[in-house]
Amino acid sequence: MKNKHVDFYIDQYKNGEIKVSRYVVQLFSHLKNKALNRDDIYFDIEMHENYITFAEKYYFPLQPFQKFLTAFIFLFHKEDDTPVYSSFFWFMGRGAGKNGLISTIANFMTSELHGIKGYDVPLVANSEAQARTSFDEIRAVMKSSEHEDAFKGIYDAKASEIVSLTGYGKIEFLTSNAKTKDSRRDGMIIYDEIHEYLDGTIVGVFTSGLGKIRNSREFFLSTDGFVRGGYLDGMKQRSRDILNGDVEDSSLFPFIATLDSDDEIEDINMWQKANPMYAEPIGAYAKEHKRKAVEQYKNLKYEGISERINFMTKRMNRPAEDLTTSVASWEEILRTGYEEDEKTLREIPDLKNQSAIGGLDFASIRDFAAVGLLFKINNEYIWKSHSFVNAEFLRNIELKAPINEWEEKGLLTIVDEKVISVDHIVDWFVEMREQYNFDTIVADTFRLDLVKSKLEEEGFNIMYVRTKGIEALLAPRIETIFAENRVIFGDNPLMRWYTNNVKVITDAKGNRTYGKKDEVRRKTDGFMAFIHAMYRDDLIENDIEFMLDEIDF
Repeated sequence: MKNKHVDFYIDQYKNGEIKVSRYVVQLFSHLKNKALNRDDIYFDIEMHENYITFAEKYYFPLQPFQKFLTAFIFLFHKEDDTPVYSSFFWFMGRGAGKNGLISTIANFMTSELHGIKGYDVPLVANSEAQARTSFDEIRAVMKSSEHEDAFKGIYDAKASEIVSLTGYGKIEFLTSNAKTKDSRRDGMIIYDEIHEYLDGTIVGVFTSGLGKIRNSREFFLSTDGFVRGGYLDGMKQRSRDILNGDVEDSSLFPFIATLDSDDEIEDINMWQKANPMYAEPIGAYAKEHKRKAVEQYKNLKYEGISERINFMTKRMNRPAEDLTTSVASWEEILRTGYEEDEKTLREIPDLKNQSAIGGLDFASIRDFAAVGLLFKINNEYIWKSHSFVNAEFLRNIELKAPINEWEEKGLLTIVDEKVISVDHIVDWFVEMREQYNFDTIVADTFRLDLVKSKLEEEGFNIMYVRTKGIEALLAPRIETIFAENRVIFGDNPLMRWYTNNVKVITDAKGNRTYGKKDEVRRKTDGFMAFIHAMYRDDLIENDIEFMLDEIDF
């Protein structure tokens, strides 16, 4: 099965004419083994060529990688003429023309050239400004003096929606308010800048409307962002699983353009891995964009660390962070749950009857409280934890976290009370004592009086610490155990979120303490409970099991 645009782009790479990310190399191999060798599917060459002609007549010349990408929109099963790929993940650096390209596709798919009646296309984003990006571009083309006559009588380009007068669909912009999008009948949904999506709630609502119109599709567009553990990270993992061959017969087409290492930022020729528009021969738009990017890069040495982080994350599509103000890198935090392949969960030793020490953070009785048990086995620290969250706090504050999803996983409990009752904390530790060998719980002196007496009534030994007094002492050790991958949280995105929210503050003497990257929306309670337990990890009785059947009564 041949497509000249697909072959041309792959041959460019094979001949050394362009640079692509390792994920795109994997995609080429994946396509060769899973799609291009099949005889039960076909490219609708005529429709793809019609699309290219349409896009280049009314918008701009398409680059080879854009013709490559769009070819797979028109790849169909021979049996029933349904799309082979119904979902597309286009992940590229800023300035790679994602919005411009999707504008041409949205316009074409609601035209007579596509030929499917009622093929509505919503452009979905977290903000109206972002949702309007492609919408306004399409409307501007239709209203331009150059093309107004061509679209007259075919589209009604209103300020709020662009309607096909021949019944082939409409284009509209929508913000991610999941409460108002039920019972839709969309043909193609475009999710823009999904790095801002905390979870899959909005996608789930819109996706429920697909399937009612023939050959429905979804597009997920994004550069990288600063929300870790959100919807984008899940989409990246799903894409890696597909490219690694861990998922069979996937309907998702993943195109991931990014630098392969941080060092590649120093070679401007490698930037095309993150932004395919930079590949030679470079067009006028990309040439100007690249010139500005190079100028910005040269000025980074005069800027603060935050500018370099933004440049790496947005321009090079490779998430970066200020390790001088973070407990650990995101890769190190991921290692608390996954092996180096980022897909295999780390094996947790059998903890039943193992010795442990409890940790508690109860800084505010009106938002979060965190509890946990720390185990130490073979020089690795295993942290088993739970959190309690006040429902009233959640109603008043929009957290940058998928709280409901974590509740479903059993990682936290939402309590609808004026304040979080200490009974929840006491009950959790009592329940854990039935499974594990511990009687000591370490907590900050702040508000400890609220829970201390009830825990002592249950026979627990409570140890006081002043958190600010122990942080400088513990910080070097905490940094080391994360760097050496000796911390295991298990399949616990809540603990990864807590840890990533911690801001390391270094004073003039080099002492480090812990704060929050956002005082209200980036909670750290679970990490602080972990810190409290780490302070007295010497009390954990290594290699001693508490076995009732071994006791001679």
